[in-house]
Amino acid sequence: MTVPPEGLPLAAEFPDASREQWRRLVEGVLSKSGTQSTAGTPAEDALATALQDGLRARPLYTAEDASAVSETGYPGFPPFVRGGRPQGSAVSGWDVRQRHADPDPARTAEAVLADLEHGGGSIWLTLGDAGLPVDALPTVLAGVYLDLAAVVLDAGAQTKAAAERLFALLAERAVPNEAATGNLGADPLGLLARTGDDGATDALLAEAAELAARCARDYPGLRALSVDALPYHEAGASPAQELGAALATGVAYLRALTAAGLSVDEAAGQLEFRFAATEDQFLTIAKFRAARRLWSRVTEVSGAGPTAGAQRQHAVTSEVMMTARDPWVNMLRTTVATLAAGVGGADAVTVLPFDTALGLPDAFARRIARNTQAILLEESHLGKVIDPAGGSWYVEQFTEELAQAAWNWFQQLEAAGGQRAALTSGLVGETIAAGWAERSAKLAKRREPVTGVSEFPNLGEQPLVRPPAPAPLGGGLPRVRRAEAFEALRDRSDAHLAATGARPKLFLAAIGPAAAHTARATFAANLFQAGGIETVLAADTEPAALAKEFAASGATVACLCSSDPLYVEHAEAVAAALKAADATRVLLAGRPGEQREAYQRAGVDEFVYAGGDAVAVLTSLLDQIGVAR
Repeated sequence: MTVPPEGLPLAAEFPDASREQWRRLVEGVLSKSGTQSTAGTPAEDALATALQDGLRARPLYTAEDASAVSETGYPGFPPFVRGGRPQGSAVSGWDVRQRHADPDPARTAEAVLADLEHGGGSIWLTLGDAGLPVDALPTVLAGVYLDLAAVVLDAGAQTKAAAERLFALLAERAVPNEAATGNLGADPLGLLARTGDDGATDALLAEAAELAARCARDYPGLRALSVDALPYHEAGASPAQELGAALATGVAYLRALTAAGLSVDEAAGQLEFRFAATEDQFLTIAKFRAARRLWSRVTEVSGAGPTAGAQRQHAVTSEVMMTARDPWVNMLRTTVATLAAGVGGADAVTVLPFDTALGLPDAFARRIARNTQAILLEESHLGKVIDPAGGSWYVEQFTEELAQAAWNWFQQLEAAGGQRAALTSGLVGETIAAGWAERSAKLAKRREPVTGVSEFPNLGEQPLVRPPAPAPLGGGLPRVRRAEAFEALRDRSDAHLAATGARPKLFLAAIGPAAAHTARATFAANLFQAGGIETVLAADTEPAALAKEFAASGATVACLCSSDPLYVEHAEAVAAALKAADATRVLLAGRPGEQREAYQRAGVDEFVYAGGDAVAVLTSLLDQIGVAR
């Protein structure tokens, strides 16, 4: 082998591969697998993944895609795609910000100190009806050095009262004005989205403007307003809808603050944006990058200075992705979400404890949430590289496409009269609901799997019990979770177990040897257990033997599992034998093809297969078995 000259890469001896060569190779693999391709760009079409907002993730991105991407600039410079600060998180990492909503002041004070002593940088307090009493603020912050730790408030309609409490506390402790940091959390439109009550919005906007003027004048490190996109995300909004709603809200606040006498730069400096970080790593990275680009454009056309358009971002791991069943898996989800938020350039990150969906988290769950960030920052050195996703053809193109989709939704909101009008008219709620209905259908069909719930459930898991959390504000946009439909089925199963001493059962009639039936038996067991239905497996080719096993199993419904050739040979006889043994319902795992009518005549009532509506099948089965709703 010839040794290349010094400095010449080994790849120089090989010709460059073209995109067309890649397509031809992929088409060959697709043809062998039976996947149909289309004309034009068949490989990309066949392997592309459909995402929300009409976006598609293609299997290959090259330098050819870079030509369609707008200028991304440098970190800390418009359009801020690559970060709001020149140094990114490289100096001290992002702000580790933990949320506290326990209404008991003593417990919260203890948890606050534990967070700050073990890696936390700031605290986020939920006050008012959904959390702590506002009057408890001095107790909760008793051991906190307010010149070192930032305090973020979330008090809804009681924001002004909470802010005054904080101002008084700063004065009592002689904290220099310039040392106070955090956010007062005024968000009248976010409150409107949560509650649906528009009666006090004008008064709350006036209070927010008053607080913003006070912070701009006296407290340079304090911001007065939060642009919270979580109400939209938690109602089922797509990423573009979340970004568009946040953008429209930010514009409304700019108008209100400048009308109250603040300059555009001062008004922009009073806003902090809060977005959800999900288990979809690349989508989350693109969302935070796109959000900065969009806000930079808004501030530019509003007449702000070059540095005023740097969006301050707070990432919160998504409640929509959290599960009450197999909650330990939430640790993995929040780890991926935190990594994505950090890579995406978030300034502050809140990791929700893994037991959030069950109630108030315990000390262990809070510790794991803190340490998730500590590992990524201190051991993985994730914050040491500025914009690590920058230059990725995929991420850059994805950021561009998501920004365009969000901008289109933002324009619709503005055309409807702005965010407030779009909320009160029902436009926001109806649009989000329509999108969530589509996503719910995919969840029901397990096209979007939820590990530990719709896929790989553990019927033997011991449930975690947590004290109930304060009821969240309601009356406006709903709150949804991906796992809720399957978890409702599991709740029915648990109630049946408590009432009868046994779970609902289904008999798996596996026809033939393991090599023939294992794949579909595994699929079927996974499917039925996702609905809380215990499966009993028996394998044979003799109908009488399987019928005898069925009668002894205690089940009243059965499912045939085997290969297509063995179905042709034995399915009709086995189905008939099971019906003769008093099976009230017989299913068959797989698509029946041309044999459908023959199988149905023999007693098969339904066919289950990948892509079918699992929630509908499981709901019907529980009804058939006699499990109470």
